[in-house]
Amino acid sequence: MNSKIVLIIIFSGVIALIGTMIGAFLGVLIKKPSRKFLGNIIGFASGLMLSIVVFELIPEATEKTGLLGTLLFLSLGIIIVVIIDKISNLSGNANSQYTKVAFMVAVGIMLHNFPEGLIMGFGFVNGENLGLKMSMIIAIHDVPEGLAVAAPLMLSGTKSGKILFYAFLTALPTAVGAWIGMYIGSISVNILGSSLAFASGVMLYVIYGEMLPQSKKLWPGITNTLGILLGIIVGLIMTNVI
Repeated sequence: MNSKIVLIIIFSGVIALIGTMIGAFLGVLIKKPSRKFLGNIIGFASGLMLSIVVFELIPEATEKTGLLGTLLFLSLGIIIVVIIDKISNLSGNANSQYTKVAFMVAVGIMLHNFPEGLIMGFGFVNGENLGLKMSMIIAIHDVPEGLAVAAPLMLSGTKSGKILFYAFLTALPTAVGAWIGMYIGSISVNILGSSLAFASGVMLYVIYGEMLPQSKKLWPGITNTLGILLGIIVGLIMTNVI
């Protein structure tokens, strides 16, 4: 692997990190966000993440590992995150509940970002243009994900510096995945498909079990529903156009 490719992958890893950090920065810049704003943001991020899972991750996993394998690892992802949910079951006060939502979202995003990083690394192995395209797509995807992590933490009263640090941690698996993808470009396609299916299961549980209920609890108005639908539409456009 020549040094040029190594430098490009470092650059792309930074781009992917920047996507999440931009989203988190947007979140902390708003000092006193209203419940309506936060509910709509979490709703939008939920719709976007759902769209990416349904229209991109699951079809790609099915193509790589087959329907049975996809269902198996998707179910495994759901089971694992249910266990994590039970273990991380915090006290019933509002701040703790918002922290729990942020934790669950972060776990889902981290598991989602690692196979994305693998894809980015494989892209560079197969051609620089494909790798750069994947880097840009991942960076765009990660902006609302940074917001999704920041919003509940803001509600829990977490300091801005900690929010940005936590957002950075959720983005880190993308860069790590890119490096691993570069060095093991010959990895089994089935393994990659299984990883995508597992991440999809985690994301689905986080979306339906945590994000959507919290967004509706924060703001049950029609703008929340419209935000969710807008997120789905934007995600559909991103998966088909970008």
